[in-house]
Amino acid sequence: MAKRDYYEVLGVPRTASEDEIKSAYRKLARQHHPDLNKDNPKAAEEKFKEISEAYEVLIDPEKRQRYDAVGFEGVQSDFGPGGFTWQNFHHTGDLQDILGQDMFAQFFGRQGASSIFDLLGGSYGARSPQRARDLEATLSVDLQDLVSGTNKEIELVRREACPRCNGTGAEKGTKVETCPDCHGTGQVHRAVERGYTRMISITECSTCGGTGKRILKKCVDCGGSGEIRRRRVLNLRIPPGLDDGTVLRLAGEGERGRDGRSGDLFVRVDIRRDPRFHREGRTIWTEITIELAQALLGDKVKIPTLGGTALLTVPPGTQPEATLRLRGEGLPPPGGGARGDYLVRVHVHLPESLSDSQKEGVKGLFSSGPSAGESAWRGGLFGRKRS
Repeated sequence: MAKRDYYEVLGVPRTASEDEIKSAYRKLARQHHPDLNKDNPKAAEEKFKEISEAYEVLIDPEKRQRYDAVGFEGVQSDFGPGGFTWQNFHHTGDLQDILGQDMFAQFFGRQGASSIFDLLGGSYGARSPQRARDLEATLSVDLQDLVSGTNKEIELVRREACPRCNGTGAEKGTKVETCPDCHGTGQVHRAVERGYTRMISITECSTCGGTGKRILKKCVDCGGSGEIRRRRVLNLRIPPGLDDGTVLRLAGEGERGRDGRSGDLFVRVDIRRDPRFHREGRTIWTEITIELAQALLGDKVKIPTLGGTALLTVPPGTQPEATLRLRGEGLPPPGGGARGDYLVRVHVHLPESLSDSQKEGVKGLFSSGPSAGESAWRGGLFGRKRS
């Protein structure tokens, strides 16, 4: 079955605020909770998952921006090959507030989580893997690049696994042992009793730095960190029609974490300003100035376009500040599609002063005789002479 638009799933408009999205999800989450739909809990569970996937995307400003720009493809990399799973849901706190502790735990217990701590990122008493750091970068492109999209290179320096020790931090031929102080958990628990009160403090193990491992001999290249900094050049595909400020995500191209996985790279696309053009969505505007004779009699004028140049037909009798249109010469919508229009605002140049002969020519031109008009042409009154 084809995926439904996330806004349609939650029943909100594309202009919905964060509060409106939360309110819609709150209502639908309680309505479709499997425990409240005993007649068909399987269908309710699928619906519950569908609205949660939509909420996961639309409540996150960055994910929502990418979805608005290019649709499902913009957020596909946030989920696994099989699509959205509950491991991709990062708003368990919101859901717990909506459902209440008991109903929340009952539902997620059926999803394979052994305890509430598993849902929140790791069993109590064990160290959660440190997530790698995401990277951010900015890439500038020209307006012309957005017509059909383009490929751009982006250079960055990031931490990667040390090739000498394969990220273990241990010198070749040596072993990595379980830390004897924290027994591999990466944490040290200390109990303090005060009267009838017993307090337990949990701190990062200072012996292993929270890794749960002890290196007997450190790698000579990385000094035991398991990481080195490298300069990389990545190729990035810029889809057609992107809006200024759109953020693109390159999954796995960030920095490496202690668990061996890598963060993501988020690239903000800035569109360079071109003084010849003004953009309004898919529509491109420009301005030209023509002579009075061209406005009165019509002409073909060469103008710049996003693809190079084009001949614009100026109809006879074109008025000052008129707008002429070239269809299909604008930009496509985000992700590709039919291009918008290219609009040209026409200014007409009028002479600031006239000689006596030119004045006579004007009088003759707008009277009845063509001969006087001929003298006005030859006098260059309208900005050009007839050849």
